[in-house]
Amino acid sequence: MKLSNSFETFAKEAPQYQQAFAQLVETWGNISSLEEKTNHLAYLAVLAATGKTSGIAFHVMLAKKAGASKEEVISAVLVGLPAIGNEVISALPIVVEAYDNN
Repeated sequence: MKLSNSFETFAKEAPQYQQAFAQLVETWGNISSLEEKTNHLAYLAVLAATGKTSGIAFHVMLAKKAGASKEEVISAVLVGLPAIGNEVISALPIVVEAYDNN
């Protein structure tokens, strides 16, 4: 799985912080009541709604690995459209490319 350039730099230049962050993420995932696929889909919806597209490809791969179909991934991204507007649409090309190429 390809990490974004910013996350690769984070891991290289601040490894202790990255390790602490990774531990937090793992713990957060372990205490979530959501099953893994749903958790990844919800996270994709948040990324798209907030315009944080740099991590989308990585999280699409995680969702796909957890069993999410392409249609489910696209639906997760578009769930925020009524509330957020067109911002979520900008994530679609990234989502489709990441899903199709991994």
